[in-house]
Amino acid sequence: MFEAVELGQKLDKQSFKKQERVLRTQLNELQRKLADASVSTLIIVAGVEGAGKGDVVNRLNKWLDTRGIQTHAFWDETDEELERPDYWRYWKRMPARGSISVMFCGWYGDPVVQHMRGEISDSELDEATRRINQTERMLCQDGMLIIKLWLHLSHKKHVKRAKKKLNSKTQVPALEGKLLDKEQYQSLLTTAERTLRNTDTGASPWCLVEGDDTRFRDMSVGLALQEAMERRLKQQVMADTHIELPEPVAAKGEHALTILDKVDLDASLSEDEYREKLKFYQARIHELSWKAFLAHRSTALVFEGWDASGKGGVIRRLISPVDARLYRVISVAAPTDEELAHHYLWRFWRQVPRSGYMTLYDRSWYGRVLVERVEGFASPDEWRSAYLQINHFEEQLTDHGIILQKFWLHISPEEQLERFRDREKTPWKMHKITDEDWRNRESWDDYKAAVNDMIAHTSTSNAPWHLIPSNSKLYARIKVLKTVCKAMEKALEH
Repeated sequence: MFEAVELGQKLDKQSFKKQERVLRTQLNELQRKLADASVSTLIIVAGVEGAGKGDVVNRLNKWLDTRGIQTHAFWDETDEELERPDYWRYWKRMPARGSISVMFCGWYGDPVVQHMRGEISDSELDEATRRINQTERMLCQDGMLIIKLWLHLSHKKHVKRAKKKLNSKTQVPALEGKLLDKEQYQSLLTTAERTLRNTDTGASPWCLVEGDDTRFRDMSVGLALQEAMERRLKQQVMADTHIELPEPVAAKGEHALTILDKVDLDASLSEDEYREKLKFYQARIHELSWKAFLAHRSTALVFEGWDASGKGGVIRRLISPVDARLYRVISVAAPTDEELAHHYLWRFWRQVPRSGYMTLYDRSWYGRVLVERVEGFASPDEWRSAYLQINHFEEQLTDHGIILQKFWLHISPEEQLERFRDREKTPWKMHKITDEDWRNRESWDDYKAAVNDMIAHTSTSNAPWHLIPSNSKLYARIKVLKTVCKAMEKALEH
């Protein structure tokens, strides 16, 4: 693979200066057009030690308008980052629509170094690249332009530059050059070849850049950016002129059987049973929340369900025995302008709980495949692709050790109507009923179909859905508390 960029190509100073003037103008114009088109751009700069990653990034910050570009290095991990899944720190630094982020190595850095050192196996590296592909595919589907640059350097040139860095009096210790012997260098190339081969996709291909000559290297990087930006803008023009055919609509009155029709809505508890069980499970939740804190195990509880299905009441019974310092309740509403400027999962990545803490989501990332699908806020391509994206997101949470439980609170249309009318009559409940709640009842069957698809696509062994019969509020509360206790007990046993 790397023989193609060990050709000894050079660019003289005069030619570089001449080409630079033209290229810099073109890059600024392309940057402006991408910003106008609300296209976010992620540039990943990786490569052999000494190939000039820092110099290239400095050059890009000189060539491009710095008001629309941010640079991120990942040479160490903060305590805050160590308490969350690996990708949390990358999601925090994702570019907003219309802006550019430059990442040193990005999510490639850790797996490449670990495999090169023999800390992870070939299969573990392949698993890491599978996750990388999933992430990049998801970002590209959302419209992001990803440009990946691998700066290559021959071993002879690497040794020369590494020694020069080590002997420099102005060298910053944190950026100290690493001198690789022949065996280590070959190990790096073997790892890099496997990584690049696994992640060289049509949507986010790698660009190999010969780094022996600094001027040739920088000009090659600039031209690669120019080509990628022009290609993305052409795709944007084609997308803007594309006419999307409407989705076929099912005939009115057509009521397909769904998994919700199998939920036993007659399940109930007496007041005496409820009080006894509530006392027991709340005491258990209190104990388990502190055990999880001491064991550094986070808990994420997702609550979805019909309007007036009792989500708020369940959440209150869950948190009342938990120390207020250990939990946070997230009520998910319409996204802000800042959140709309990123991939829709960005705001949920920012809310991932720290190790040992509990987060409860009143509505969640499933809005994309529920309300956004039914109300037409998301296109069919967007909500269909969201299933895989959500599974990928949740897999990273559970792989990190987060205890993830998802609940759908189900009630009948008749029970919902009764609760709506009760809210209209009760002064302290009036704020809970809105015109939108009444309007959503008209889409009951559409929501049932969406819930059925959601469960079919996203109820996995690591993150299962629990369908809770909620016509009886007392039964629903105890069922949820019992399920949470069992999940925490099982996780903490291991």
